[in-house]
Amino acid sequence: MNQVSVPLLVSCEQLQSLLPIKSVRIVDCSFELLHPERGADLYRQRHIPGAVYAHMDRDLSGPVTASSGRHPLPATQAFQQSMSRLGIDSDTWVIAYDRASGSFAARLWYLLNYYGHTKVSLLDGGFTEWLKLGFPTEAGQQPHPAKIFTGTPAQDWIVSTAKVEENLHHPVWQLIDARAPERYAGQQETIDPVAGHIPGALNSFYGANLQTDGRFKPGAEIRAHLQPLLASGKQAIIYCGSGVTSAHLIFAFALAGLPQPKLYAGSWSEWIRDPHRPIVQSENVG
Repeated sequence: MNQVSVPLLVSCEQLQSLLPIKSVRIVDCSFELLHPERGADLYRQRHIPGAVYAHMDRDLSGPVTASSGRHPLPATQAFQQSMSRLGIDSDTWVIAYDRASGSFAARLWYLLNYYGHTKVSLLDGGFTEWLKLGFPTEAGQQPHPAKIFTGTPAQDWIVSTAKVEENLHHPVWQLIDARAPERYAGQQETIDPVAGHIPGALNSFYGANLQTDGRFKPGAEIRAHLQPLLASGKQAIIYCGSGVTSAHLIFAFALAGLPQPKLYAGSWSEWIRDPHRPIVQSENVG
């Protein structure tokens, strides 16, 4: 990951002190996969003062096609326009949060870094922690000035389906599946039409890097958990169901000070578009 001049994580106490600073842009990324407008509704009802809203489907993803996964990466121009509309430019410190311990906010963190904007942090514990501490909220959607966001995507961070297929025959990367163990094993699948995982993939559930209260575990603890996944010496490729929670696991790698993995952006939902691609279903989980 590119070197950053802001912390990866910001506590709610720290964010409260940053609220008056105009160069800080707070972005609410709340979203629900099965109810795509629920996050926007929750934002309008109550959010951190001054926060703007980024929609997973409209701002942080591109259009779904017959061959893509459920959340393709947005096109460059579309992403630049979304960030500009949200009031983000090269001088902006972005602090992203959601109502799911960073599961969706990490997508914005990843995309901004992907475009070279390293001044971005996640709010540790998200909106749940903010409310628990009794900090103020506001409702509605407040106007804010647009800015000009530019940036060039780091294309070598992304791995295509074709490259993952090549890796099956000539392994140069270690695939890591960030989904819950039951979905990885193919024992439970409530989102995608086919259950299982890509052959050769290890499982490391992104949620395992969180404490019970939804805040991240200490970096050293995360490192001890993730380090064995790299025992082969190969660079990791992270995937999940649609490329969203993969970013949460990539964020955990950064917190742990481990080498940055590549992202298979299409993930499982793109892999299964072609029924001829191999899949594995496991008997054991964990």
